[in-house]
Amino acid sequence: MSIINVAYFSDLYRAPQVQKGAEEVCIANISPLERQKRLRFGVQQFVITLIVLAILIALHVNPLWRLSLLPLFWASTVGYFQARDKT
Repeated sequence: MSIINVAYFSDLYRAPQVQKGAEEVCIANISPLERQKRLRFGVQQFVITLIVLAILIALHVNPLWRLSLLPLFWASTVGYFQARDKT
């Protein structure tokens, strides 16, 4: 008895084949309440970050200090898009 090991690799130069009749179904994995919390967090974080940015600009702080706001902007963006994409 012989065992044949076959590995299938995707072809990088050809578009993937889509079966006819196959439809995508998106099932939300968070509840509407959790989506609302994430959206609220994203908006609040964005507003707070904009206020801090305005203060830094008004005080004529070195522009390199504005880079410290990047993680805050990322956090607000992640919260917003998680709520929007229902993930």
